Amino acid sequence: MSEGSAANTSSSGPDLRRVACNPDYWHPVAQSRKLKRNKTLAVTFAGEPIVLIRTDSGKVFALEDRCAHRQFPLSKGLVCGEEIQCGYHAWRYDAAGAITAIPYLVTGVRPPHRVRAYPCREAFGLIFVFPGDPALAEQTTFPELSWFDSPDYKVMAFERDIACHYTFMHENLMDMNHQFLHRRLMGRIKPRLLGHATGDGWVEAQYRFGDGGGKKHRGANWLTIGGSGDDETNYEIMTIRTEYPYQTLTIAGIKPGSPPSLALWAAYVPADRHERRSRSFGILLVKKPRLAFLLTLIWPVLRHFTESVFAEDRMAVEAEQRAYETQGGDWNQEIFPVTLELRDLLLARGIKPADGGVRYTPTAP
Repeated sequence: MSEGSAANTSSSGPDLRRVACNPDYWHPVAQSRKLKRNKTLAVTFAGEPIVLIRTDSGKVFALEDRCAHRQFPLSKGLVCGEEIQCGYHAWRYDAAGAITAIPYLVTGVRPPHRVRAYPCREAFGLIFVFPGDPALAEQTTFPELSWFDSPDYKVMAFERDIACHYTFMHENLMDMNHQFLHRRLMGRIKPRLLGHATGDGWVEAQYRFGDGGGKKHRGANWLTIGGSGDDETNYEIMTIRTEYPYQTLTIAGIKPGSPPSLALWAAYVPADRHERRSRSFGILLVKKPRLAFLLTLIWPVLRHFTESVFAEDRMAVEAEQRAYETQGGDWNQEIFPVTLELRDLLLARGIKPADGGVRYTPTAP
């Protein structure tokens, strides 16, 4: 991979933390297992209330979580066959958001307008909606998760709330130089950037890790995170890619065509209107060893390890968000070229506020 050119530091240019997540993509909003048959589930995207409905046939559809009548949440209603009935005055809606019944409607009175319906798809154990222009949904690329259906991999799913702007999460994963944060879990791990590149809508970086010693979590040892020896002909490379608005991480051998020993797909969805809170969705695939039952035995250890890593990352990015709020702006002095390229991508693909995302100019603390 070629070395990318360094961009401006984060202390100049538009304020990235005021750039909204672009709604014209397929965004996960819930895990499939949380929406039972004939039930509803209330979710949000950037503060917009959305109700997910799983019908009697198992189909899932998504509507604005407000009844057209009194704005009462449809998520508090009842699923009736393939429709949703408001729990207040019993108005009914179909999957397109059209009103199909009003019990007390006077003959000759025309029903009001429908509620908004969101394009909705279910895949990879997740429910996705398209919060933007529905006319763009069919032509917008749906995320791909290679190896998800492969019998060679075991799947671990995550869903966590995080009190920070979604861009902090993107930067955290992309920059592996933060491994000192995880020293209690990974020992004295030594990341080395091998190369990085950018393209239309994506940034990618490759790392190799050296083992600097120190005590590691058993999960890190199992996943060979923290170094795989000094053999220059047989080692593993970690590849991290942001293909807006998603991120992937894979660990695979250097030999061409080597299947990954680990693959992660992640998305960060803004929860509130000001996008100061996010919901993180992750799907982790771990390759099964020859004796597959061994992975089943170690699985609780791997989950504890991944949860512990995420907890430390969440602590860090939430601290960054608090600093942003306290200082009234982004005082980060970024120098890492991969992060700078990532910031350019997030700025280009995100939605700037009406003032163009003008940066705050607070007095020095």
